[in-house]
Amino acid sequence: MFIPTTRDEMARRRWDALDIVLVTGDAYIDSPYNGAAIIGHHLIAHGFRVGIIAQPATDGPPDITRLGEPLLFWGVTAGSVDSMVSNHTALGKRRREDDLTAGGVNDRRPDRASIVYAGLIRRYFKHTVPIVLGGIEASLRRVAHYDLWSDTIRRGLLFDAKADILVYGMAERAVVELATALRDGWEWRDIRGLCYIADAPVEQFLGLPPYEKAAENDKTFTDMFLAFYRNSDPLTARGMHQRHGDKWLIHNPPQPALTPEELDAVYELPYEYDAHPSEKERGEVRALETIKFSVTTHRGCYGECSFCAIHLHQGRRVVSRSEDSIVREITRFLKMKRFTGVIYDLGGPTANMYGIDCARKSKSGACREKRCLHPSVCRELAPDHRRQLALLKRVAALPGVKRVFVASGVRHDLVLADKEHGEPYLAALVSAHISGQMKIAPEHTEDPVLARMGKPSKKVLRRFRELFDTLNRKAGKRQFLTYYFIAAHPGCTEADMRALARFCREELHLTPEQIQVFTPTPSTMAALMYRTGRDPLSGEALAVERSVEGKKRQREAVKGSATLRGAPRSGRGRAT
Repeated sequence: MFIPTTRDEMARRRWDALDIVLVTGDAYIDSPYNGAAIIGHHLIAHGFRVGIIAQPATDGPPDITRLGEPLLFWGVTAGSVDSMVSNHTALGKRRREDDLTAGGVNDRRPDRASIVYAGLIRRYFKHTVPIVLGGIEASLRRVAHYDLWSDTIRRGLLFDAKADILVYGMAERAVVELATALRDGWEWRDIRGLCYIADAPVEQFLGLPPYEKAAENDKTFTDMFLAFYRNSDPLTARGMHQRHGDKWLIHNPPQPALTPEELDAVYELPYEYDAHPSEKERGEVRALETIKFSVTTHRGCYGECSFCAIHLHQGRRVVSRSEDSIVREITRFLKMKRFTGVIYDLGGPTANMYGIDCARKSKSGACREKRCLHPSVCRELAPDHRRQLALLKRVAALPGVKRVFVASGVRHDLVLADKEHGEPYLAALVSAHISGQMKIAPEHTEDPVLARMGKPSKKVLRRFRELFDTLNRKAGKRQFLTYYFIAAHPGCTEADMRALARFCREELHLTPEQIQVFTPTPSTMAALMYRTGRDPLSGEALAVERSVEGKKRQREAVKGSATLRGAPRSGRGRAT
């Protein structure tokens, strides 16, 4: 059953009022790929009455008032992507299309949606219950951060949104604890995974440099960022505080990652795997075509790529669902008339991190000065693709399942680092689980740029391509690799992009098409490099292309008209 979006739908559940109203910048797709749907169903499963208002009009009260005022709190999210990233390209153009808006026209999600929606609520509910921000926009903007679109250091989001509480990360546990505390009159300020504004700091918490000083001085901003970044592991993090004017942002330690059993429960909630009927009246929600019969196998990422926000939001430890839970979810698909027997994706942020865990990280937290995959795959991670192979085999054998695709990106260095099961895993993908192409994200080919990105050397790319081609020949197939590259990343010059073009032409025998211009996403290491023009770890000065024309030149230095003659042109997802 869909989460109520109208009074009539509330009445069908015999609810005369709601405990929580969720406001989201995305169309309402009732799917475990939609954060508002996950949080809504999770709260309902814990006994709370929840409604959803998707993409409310901001020019009047009809949308935001239609469910009435909740009894406990408003939950506000900009959607699955930061709203400024959703609405604007890296070259400053307004995006015309939006796969997460019914009808596909990008005209329903406002810029800085968290701020706009919080203001909309305050306009029509003057002295209301707490407004709680969540989702990736809130996570990445929770402390002072660099914002490309204003080219400034902005305050923590709570201050600009004038909201009461911010929930960061994957927030299932935190929102239930918060809702319970508000319902029962308990103290909520000690709940992990929350931020709030206070009149004074918390003495035992780590003090970050004040917002005003971070905004004035790049060295201070760098110090602030590194303290924040290194203090984010649930097992080792302290709380933090940061002064903004005469107030203090209080940042509680993060929630522990969900256990595999808890993750199973979240993904087995009663989703409809469809867009709400009111969305269909507006038109097709294009994102639904690739997510409605896809399955998330795990959360988190070991990559820590400098430009990527996944590990900041989902965590640097991978937590995997059980095979039984995944099979139960797919068994639900088999009972749906709309299901054609095709699993469009069996994966996660990076497909081949399923079932891989680091015993040290699980017990002691993330290493402070060391990445799991850069400059090479850590021995203690011990990548092992056996569970993934077993999962693919089991799902493919289910009666009624015709094909199982792995459409999420594959981390090619992990495949090569698994000396025993990496090649059999890739052979399985080549033989049965890709459709003409396989996506990988080397991001660049020049090692100095790759080092800034936190990506593996081009030697690894060469070896992987050779293995992929060999396995295709053995399988009697003619399939292709689709490569994702980034232009204008900090430390990258136009000469580096010309070198990338030569490498692709001479060694990969292609003209790459998937060229993305770098976007400095808030609170990422690469955004810090873009702002300061320096490597934050070494202090070395970096070439940073900030002009639109310069970014275009970097992209056009390699961009061609086709990925490879005869190869499919596009695909969804990427490994990080």
